[in-house]
Amino acid sequence: MTEIENRLPADHFDRALAADVRAGLSARPKTLPPKWFYDAEGSRLFERITELAEYYPTRAEAEILRTRAAELAGLTGARTLVELGSGSSEKTRLLLDALGEHGSLREFVPLDVSESALREAAEKIAIDYPGLGVHGVVGDFATDLGGLPGAAPRMLVFLGGTIGNLEPPARAEFLAGLRSVLEPGEWLLLGTDLVKDPAVLVPAYADAAGVTAEFNRNVLRVVNRELGADFEPESFEHHAVWDPDREWIEMRLRARRPMRVRIAGLGLDVEFAEGEELRTEVSAKFRRAGIEAELGAAGFTPVRYWTDREQRFAVTLARRA
Repeated sequence: MTEIENRLPADHFDRALAADVRAGLSARPKTLPPKWFYDAEGSRLFERITELAEYYPTRAEAEILRTRAAELAGLTGARTLVELGSGSSEKTRLLLDALGEHGSLREFVPLDVSESALREAAEKIAIDYPGLGVHGVVGDFATDLGGLPGAAPRMLVFLGGTIGNLEPPARAEFLAGLRSVLEPGEWLLLGTDLVKDPAVLVPAYADAAGVTAEFNRNVLRVVNRELGADFEPESFEHHAVWDPDREWIEMRLRARRPMRVRIAGLGLDVEFAEGEELRTEVSAKFRRAGIEAELGAAGFTPVRYWTDREQRFAVTLARRA
């Protein structure tokens, strides 16, 4: 049985994009949130990125889950798998398979802000896992986690290193929010990219084929289409920069020349100087002690910490205290 519950108002996308663009392009330095990369074209480009030789996180995380999924199922005995994301990837299926073989799994609850992506993923899972209840929730994981369905114990899964897109204060707030929607003894499975040599990190965000550059510039095409802007994406150069003090990668778009951009839908004109940068993503990298400290501060008890063979990526299983 498949059920889709939409928790977003009809104008959520329009209002959120307008607010983020107005705030981010009026700030100094200018910023845009990375969630706006992912229209249909952005999602297609990101799938290509995950297949690139330079981009290790997807392969490394999948390796961990292939190796540890059965152990994880035995530790948690989860009856409900709640995934933040559309939930149709190989990694999701590794968890569903392991929990199914363990005999505990009853329901899968994917949460995604895109109804079309969620519906497609939920229908595929329902077909491939007959007898599994699938209850999709259309919502924003920052605001719509309350009252998530499913029988206890639930395991909430947040993979891909996406938590690294949040800066430390927002990350602390987010983890505290996850704790608040789980009952004592329920589980969080968290994927985090690890600090490593910048010679490995930077190419993962600036591949030789230029796929990540197109992905980065795609956010400007989204703003053009949805808000009537006149960005010229090719007038911006892609840069990926490692910040050793904050231990994160920044993706930026650098103006190749001075320009004025009109955003008609907001009645806003934005000036760019030659060489001025627009930050489009922060991707924090972690160390084990830091991960466990942040989880502990949010009210979780780390139970297991696993890495791939090359110790590039980590998956941490934690229990709600």
